[in-house]
Amino acid sequence: MWIFDSYYKSCVELWGREIGLTKACAVYPPSFYMHLKDPSAHREMIEALESRFKAEECSFRTIFGTFQGHRIYAGRKVAEKIEIQTRYAAELYNVDVRQDQRYLAEHDLFPCGDRDESRFSPDFEIPLTGLEIQVAGDPSLPRDISRIEVLDGRKRRLEGSERQVLSDLLELVKSHDPDLILCPHADTWLPLIVRKARRYGLEPTISRTGFFKPMASKSYWSYGKVNHKDGALIPEGRVLIDTAKSFVYAESGLKGVLMASRLSGLSPNLTSRFTPGTLISSYEVFEALRRGVAVPFRKRDAESLRNISELRACDKGGMIFQPEPGVYERVHQIDFTSMYPSIIVKYNLSPETIEHPELKGFLSTVLSSLLNLRIETKRLKKTNPDYAGIDSILKWMLVTCFGYTGYRNAKFGQIQVHERITGISRELLMQVKELAEGMDFQVLHGIIDCLWVIGEPIASFKEAVERETGILTEVDSYDWIAFLPMADGSGAYNRYFGRLDTGKMKIRGVMARKGDTPEYVLRMQKELFEVLAGARCREELRRIEPKAREVRRRYIDELVEADVQELAIHRRVSRLSYSRRCAEASAVQAHLKQGIPLAPGMEIGYVVKDAKKWEVEPERTASEFDIGYYGKLLEKAWGEAAYGFEGSDR
Repeated sequence: MWIFDSYYKSCVELWGREIGLTKACAVYPPSFYMHLKDPSAHREMIEALESRFKAEECSFRTIFGTFQGHRIYAGRKVAEKIEIQTRYAAELYNVDVRQDQRYLAEHDLFPCGDRDESRFSPDFEIPLTGLEIQVAGDPSLPRDISRIEVLDGRKRRLEGSERQVLSDLLELVKSHDPDLILCPHADTWLPLIVRKARRYGLEPTISRTGFFKPMASKSYWSYGKVNHKDGALIPEGRVLIDTAKSFVYAESGLKGVLMASRLSGLSPNLTSRFTPGTLISSYEVFEALRRGVAVPFRKRDAESLRNISELRACDKGGMIFQPEPGVYERVHQIDFTSMYPSIIVKYNLSPETIEHPELKGFLSTVLSSLLNLRIETKRLKKTNPDYAGIDSILKWMLVTCFGYTGYRNAKFGQIQVHERITGISRELLMQVKELAEGMDFQVLHGIIDCLWVIGEPIASFKEAVERETGILTEVDSYDWIAFLPMADGSGAYNRYFGRLDTGKMKIRGVMARKGDTPEYVLRMQKELFEVLAGARCREELRRIEPKAREVRRRYIDELVEADVQELAIHRRVSRLSYSRRCAEASAVQAHLKQGIPLAPGMEIGYVVKDAKKWEVEPERTASEFDIGYYGKLLEKAWGEAAYGFEGSDR
């Protein structure tokens, strides 16, 4: 059975495609493992567990070896009471693992594929019937739903009274009976549609059973910034993807969502709504369960006790070489392919191998399959763009696997593993730098997993790097590249742009790459880079400067007539109250005054009306803008691109 939805509701329920639509239910009572260093000290509690619940003595595997203990057939509430009763002396496993994920792992099944195929194959069929829905209107200010467009092979427009439109939609879903529904802002519209449908006495057919699993909204910190996760209603027996809000879908498309599902053992309903960090942790959990390795409930080995000298000596960051600002010709950029995951695999890094390197590490073993798949899809996508989505989600999962090793609550993470990875990466980059200089290459810049050099032949250098490090690399060759300066005149670490030998521009760290740059400013800088792409050397850069200045002049002259919507600035708000006046503070207040609910981590769009007073208007109602403020943004964007001319004189 090709499973596309799974969940636990007193039993494991699976929906899939075999010959037709299939639903299977399996009785699967929850259970978890308990290990006590001194069982005799808790004999009364153990006897109570045996009499009230099914509890049996057993041995079970962890990444640190086999433990003796009990398997207790109960849920999380009982586990938490055991923790309190034993004053957290009990080591518990498999407590918070999803029941459907555990069932699939223990029965050698996985979502979005057949039992007889490999989960790690990038070539798989998608036997799902689909439907696309577009609800007219602003999802942040929902009013009566009066128009919905549906694509089911042909485009249909449902219009009329709200009751009629909803009735037509739900009847269409029922008759078409799709396995997959794609809908922009689905997680905002669906709760409203379900609520209104029930008010009108209509059957909410978007769920095949009529029931939905709620997901709560939340704000959370990640990598030093506040993010927000919207709430959702998850239908049963159908896949619903919010195409406007799903990061995984935006980055990798439907194939990426399904590939993440195959790897993690979670339904596409979840993989489309989770972050890459959650996906990589779910993948590791699924691999553990498939291998019969118990998953710890609470982390006890996030970091061992160390003295101050050990903490000072430990390695905490990657290596960066600072470039000299300027424009350079015939430059090569050599990048390690998935450097940090490659280090984990090559050097057998895992929590249990830090003190026992002779063991085969769990983390290195399970990431090896993922890394090999990434290497394969990266090769395949060069000739077939159909593999680009799968490659993208693999890239994101592998990128986050490194950070996850240092997360204190990571099931299979440990800070010493994190530090060992960065320590090795520093050694490798220094090794590659010395190798380059030994081969008479000039090193211009380096950031953690890549190096910019001048010299030939680059193919020989690439081969030497891979031979010395054992890690695959890729090379980008530039006709010219500009490393931008910082305010103090020294070279910026991550702000550069250049013309590749393919004729395309590669840009990093400038306004065209930032999510809060207004569309009007973004368009100007992109047009400037298109002009720069026509220059193959520094001499040609100087010759095309007048053409670039004409672009700048045109955008400045036409700013007064610009569409105000193109001047909207989009930013995530970190808080709802501010101690000082600023654009974000005014934007938050303006949104709240219009009745638009906000939470930390949400993205808002606003237009600056008066920069001196920090008067702003929400994007949807903005009618005026501060021409001086936006003129300065245009000049800033021009200054970044114009360094291609100024730097070429150095």
